[in-house]
Amino acid sequence: MPKARIVVVEDEAAIRRGVSDALRLSGYEVAEAPDGVAGLREAGSAGVDLVLLDIMLPKKDGLEVLSELRRSNPTRPVILLTARGSEDDRVRGLKMGADDYVVKPFSAKELIARVEAILRRTMKPAAEVCLVSVGPGTIDLGRREVRWPDGGRADLSETEAALLKYLVSNRERAVSREELLSRVWGIGTAGLETRAVDMHVARLRAKLKTPTGGDNQPEAIVTVRAHGYMAGPALASLSS
Repeated sequence: MPKARIVVVEDEAAIRRGVSDALRLSGYEVAEAPDGVAGLREAGSAGVDLVLLDIMLPKKDGLEVLSELRRSNPTRPVILLTARGSEDDRVRGLKMGADDYVVKPFSAKELIARVEAILRRTMKPAAEVCLVSVGPGTIDLGRREVRWPDGGRADLSETEAALLKYLVSNRERAVSREELLSRVWGIGTAGLETRAVDMHVARLRAKLKTPTGGDNQPEAIVTVRAHGYMAGPALASLSS
């Protein structure tokens, strides 16, 4: 199960570093931002599970960041980090869609407890997919192999099986390359080439092509222009 990815948006370096260190020690993947502009960019990126957002930020204040984030990512969980004297801002933030708030100064123990509570509520595990049909063939994700009615078979690598499983488990939507890097490879996307995803998809498509299906068979993995990939009409989950 991939680690939850949390974005910490805080302009005070010491607090940002302390919060990030506490989260990493608790097993989370962390991205940091020192101002509202960078914070909005990080908080709105693919694969983020929770945002810790300070209200008083340079360049763009936290409530403005929250407002814009709610337009682009309406269900992304946000915990506000607030000063003691900002009750009005806390109330306003909750009305704008923040999920919780933590008042400064706070302990690492309290913060982690709030984070865990939000993630328990919002991170629903995907259905466990074990068998997937591909045309007349069957993909056994546990054994990592594709089996055809004529006795032919193709082996899948661990990454190919995980990639296919993630696409089928999220078949109702297109999944970005960045999200796949985060969720399947378990790595952040800053500065990384997404070509690795494209190469794995190309190999998977070749392995999932029906041997006797010709050139007009339904696609197993569909490319969604300017976004990423999604499970195609050739794939159907047989078990969960």
